[in-house]
Amino acid sequence: MQILKTTKSLCPECMSVIDAQIYEEGGVVYLGKTCEKHGRFDDIYWSDYEIFKRAEKYECIGQGFENPKTPVKDGCPFDCGICPEHKSQTVLAIIDVTNNCNLRCPICFANAETAGYHYDPTKGQIRDMLKNLRSNKPVPPNSLQFSGGEPTMREDLPDLIRMAKGEGFDHVEVNTNGVRISKDIDFLRKIYEAGASTFYLQFDGMKPGPYIAARGLDLLDTKKKAIENCRTVGIHSVVLVPTLVKGVNDDQVGDIIRFAAKNCDVVRGVNFQPVSMAGRIDKAKLRAMRITIPDLLKLAEAQTGGELKATDFYPIPIVLPVSRAVGALKGKRYQEFTNHQHCGMATLILPEGDRLVPITRYANVDKFMDAMNKVYDDCQNGSKLRAKMRLLGATRHVKMSLLGNLLSSVLVHADYESLGEFMKKVVLIGGMHFMDPYNFDLERVQRCTIHYALPDGKVIPFCTMNSIHRSRLEPALARQSSQGKP
Repeated sequence: MQILKTTKSLCPECMSVIDAQIYEEGGVVYLGKTCEKHGRFDDIYWSDYEIFKRAEKYECIGQGFENPKTPVKDGCPFDCGICPEHKSQTVLAIIDVTNNCNLRCPICFANAETAGYHYDPTKGQIRDMLKNLRSNKPVPPNSLQFSGGEPTMREDLPDLIRMAKGEGFDHVEVNTNGVRISKDIDFLRKIYEAGASTFYLQFDGMKPGPYIAARGLDLLDTKKKAIENCRTVGIHSVVLVPTLVKGVNDDQVGDIIRFAAKNCDVVRGVNFQPVSMAGRIDKAKLRAMRITIPDLLKLAEAQTGGELKATDFYPIPIVLPVSRAVGALKGKRYQEFTNHQHCGMATLILPEGDRLVPITRYANVDKFMDAMNKVYDDCQNGSKLRAKMRLLGATRHVKMSLLGNLLSSVLVHADYESLGEFMKKVVLIGGMHFMDPYNFDLERVQRCTIHYALPDGKVIPFCTMNSIHRSRLEPALARQSSQGKP
């Protein structure tokens, strides 16, 4: 056994903070910990040590909030709100607009519909949450997701989207199981016309079995109809979101990616989410169901016949040099993806007929990002002219002329519209592995960039919300919401 690093974790029984070791054994990376009361726990952290080491190279510690919302009192992860110990900014903000749902999935980290209470924040409370998020310093989040439960169960969802746009969120996502939008195209149109940017569509495979196992019924035709309705309405930004479970749909990775590429006029990406043992799930099947980011990458390589390779994927912080370089040139700050290097990995593909062509075939990603780092350094050293020349020269690391021109536009204009045009030419394929009490790593928590906003003014990282705080905070907030502002 080789100990790689030490960290803090949780006892999954009593939820107390305990020491933990991340160690390698037999080419697999584990997280091990011992609770004085409940004994030893070991779980797979990353299933491949070589991929783990490659991801380590992209570590970057962020600067966190200038205006944290809560003080340090009980220590991480119990001071979430966000406290001064947090090291990353909010990149994607989430507001759960309801915990009601039109499904009762056997797998649900939010335990929606069966929690025993109704959580439906009022419009006034949601407005306050939006304002609170936009008050974040040094950079307010630009992207928001309305989630739940099932957001489309709220008839006023179009009003909420307009409200979010009015508060300054350029990008507003709707996280949905697709049931209502597959049946009610008029409501879908209202959501889109209100300003919804992207539909984050639960999508577990290309055959009935995964839906029956994970959702309780066959929803494949429902998902396809939801996508077709988006196409009819004129929506060109759907992200497929498979909850990836070993033995349930791990044979579907390649088929889902090819389906996304075939429908790239509507589908902008696939975000695989290896199952988190939080919320409503059979935790007795932990090891049988556990799947990690390296597993996903190897499945993608095997099931696409090598068209995508594990080496085509990069940790999320790979894009950080772009936001820092462009921000330095423009004299402003942009959202910074200072996620932990082991939270997730992604790549971009350019569909060419039936072929899946990753961006690494057209671009030397590492050299391009090295050039962006040098642009930033030039600006910091007071040489903006040299930085601008280096910025334009960086596109020589991108071979494809169309892609290079689009990328140049993003770098020069640095606005939401230019980024949108670039993303229309590519399909994002990635995986984000949210934590649970068994594989919990406080270092990862403190660098989370996906944050829930709550009516009480707290802003809580994704994994602590679903592993710790939801079951405690949401029932109390549910009682308060009935007395909230209209």
